[in-house]
Amino acid sequence: MKRLLLTATLLLASTSVQAQLASKITHYDVRKTATLKAVHDGAGTMNFGPLMTDKTLSTNFIFLHRGVLHPGGGIGQHFHNHCEEMFVIFDDQAEFTVNGRTSLLKGTVGAPNRMGSSHAIYNSTDHDVEWMNINVGTSKVYDAFNLGDDRVGAPKDAIPQFVTMRLEKSLLKPARDGGKVQRRRALSPSVFFTPWAYVDHELIQPGGDTGTTNLADLSEAYYVISGEGSVTVNGETVAIKKGDAIPVDLGQAKSFKAGAAPLELMIIGVAKDQKTKDAFAANPANENPEPLLAVLNKPR
Repeated sequence: MKRLLLTATLLLASTSVQAQLASKITHYDVRKTATLKAVHDGAGTMNFGPLMTDKTLSTNFIFLHRGVLHPGGGIGQHFHNHCEEMFVIFDDQAEFTVNGRTSLLKGTVGAPNRMGSSHAIYNSTDHDVEWMNINVGTSKVYDAFNLGDDRVGAPKDAIPQFVTMRLEKSLLKPARDGGKVQRRRALSPSVFFTPWAYVDHELIQPGGDTGTTNLADLSEAYYVISGEGSVTVNGETVAIKKGDAIPVDLGQAKSFKAGAAPLELMIIGVAKDQKTKDAFAANPANENPEPLLAVLNKPR
């Protein structure tokens, strides 16, 4: 009887631990988002909701929003003095504006907006466009100032006059596990003024495993772009799929495995403070880790 009670207690404890991790992982469902109009004095309507907030991580990660831009809808031009933001689209195309210069970009693509720079986005198509917004600050405080410009009909540059981020699988490099894990630093630390350290793109083939890593001075927010698999954080394992957002805080050990389909991830890294970020940025291997990956994966 005592053995049965002990087994039951351990099983309940294991289930409880797993539930703790599962409760931190959020899933994007457009049906559960809010419909808003004239966001930052923008045109039309859009749907969005938070997947992560300023309470999710202990760093100055402020939020991760997910939703859709409806036809003729967007976010008006505005700027932030104490935080940095990036709009991302996952399919089709949208008109991105940074500091009054507009270009038509095709997904998957993003445009980081650094502190003190204005930005906007507009869906000029006749259908919904999948959208994400990421925000990191000098503190947990969010600020914004609207310029009253919806950017509808704005003149467009054929070549964007601002930084862009493209998540293309053809650009990925072998990272580990015999090439089953591929990774690329899409945005390096020098892009950002805040403790925002990087944006990485990762693809894990079926059967691939990232191995366990632990970053004492960096938190990470993972978003599953496509596929399915599992994540383990501090020994707790949960199944994940397209649309999931997974927080990994300072010092937490984590690993990812792909399931039957390739697991594609976008990874937002945020340093614990500006001093740590500056030290991270000063290391050339963090600015552009691809040469280091090539050495690590060279056949022996």
